[in-house]
Amino acid sequence: MGRADRKRRAHRPRRHDARPALRRRAPPRHRRDAVLHRPRHHRCRGRRGAVVTDFDGILLASFGGPEGQDDVIPFLRNVTRGRGIPDERLEEVAVHYRHNGGVSPINAQNRALQAALKAELSARGIALPVYWGNRNWNPYFADAVRDAHEAGHDRLLAVVTSAYTSYSGVGQYRENFEDVVAEFPAVTIDRLREFFDHPGFVAPFIEGVKTAVQDAAAQTHVLFVTHSIPTAAAAASGPEHGPGGAYVAQHLAVADVIAAEAAPGLPYSLAYQSRSGDPRTPWLEPDINDEIRRLAAEGTQHVIVVPIGFVSDHMEVLWDLDTEAAETAAELGIGFARVSTPGVHPAFVSGLVDLIEERLNDVPDAQRPHLTALGPWPDHAPVSAEEPVAVAR
Repeated sequence: MGRADRKRRAHRPRRHDARPALRRRAPPRHRRDAVLHRPRHHRCRGRRGAVVTDFDGILLASFGGPEGQDDVIPFLRNVTRGRGIPDERLEEVAVHYRHNGGVSPINAQNRALQAALKAELSARGIALPVYWGNRNWNPYFADAVRDAHEAGHDRLLAVVTSAYTSYSGVGQYRENFEDVVAEFPAVTIDRLREFFDHPGFVAPFIEGVKTAVQDAAAQTHVLFVTHSIPTAAAAASGPEHGPGGAYVAQHLAVADVIAAEAAPGLPYSLAYQSRSGDPRTPWLEPDINDEIRRLAAEGTQHVIVVPIGFVSDHMEVLWDLDTEAAETAAELGIGFARVSTPGVHPAFVSGLVDLIEERLNDVPDAQRPHLTALGPWPDHAPVSAEEPVAVAR
């Protein structure tokens, strides 16, 4: 869910009326396999629109990023399109890209993921090509879909590099696909369900936290982190799931699973990063730097940062966590360790192909793996020029 215009910001004091951080302590873990929960509800459980199981191509769909200094401002113009932000202001938020030679690591990571998906599909005897397209930089979605269409592949299944429910992770991608389908009306684009609690996505985090806990000092706190979004947008992601909507509920549920499995007995909480936009607009809090300060004041000696909101170590992870949050911890004299994102971890790649096979075989909900009571999340309506479907965003 990354948005590249979110900048390094000066410390902003936490609002006095902000909700306190959601802090938990992992219960002792029993030595047994993780339970795969059945869903508690069946909201939108049925497929909407035509069920497409005869896919002939995979579309790896992501955010995109610049690959040189000359790309940075044009890329940020794409990200902020329609907001009327002048280039002078964009240059202020480009510092993390400039610091890295104008290159975002996300494109190289997606090329690696594309290659890994191709290899895993081939190993399973699934003859599907994997195209790659982005929202904000080359190759764009239209480029990828054009290549697929010209090769005769018009029934595409999208693997979106966003695991959670939000406008930027679901609704905006759908709008992007609608625009592309309008240009290529013979094409239908479906997408995998949100995979926030799929074992393949969660396993790399569990592995990383277990390793980090072994090297941690006393008074360790596990700090789960994800991208902040406006509180109104979070609520709109699924108000029936309580404060923060489905977006917050999904992250808390995943944090519970990881903490219980990898850090039993340790305190943990959920914090947010990469806030941007009008400072008068409420966003999800606490900010990770504010949370580190609070923990240090309470006597925490070491934090293990777990970026559960992201699938790869892209620029916002490297800058906001490895640079800014690490500097905050160092200034306060407490230890800091950051767990890796799934990236091309074999469990994650295998899990994505499991999800692809789930759709190819139209696996019923009761047989779909998930690690929390929220899942399995329902499928989405396909995007087609023939049967446009109004979907709540």
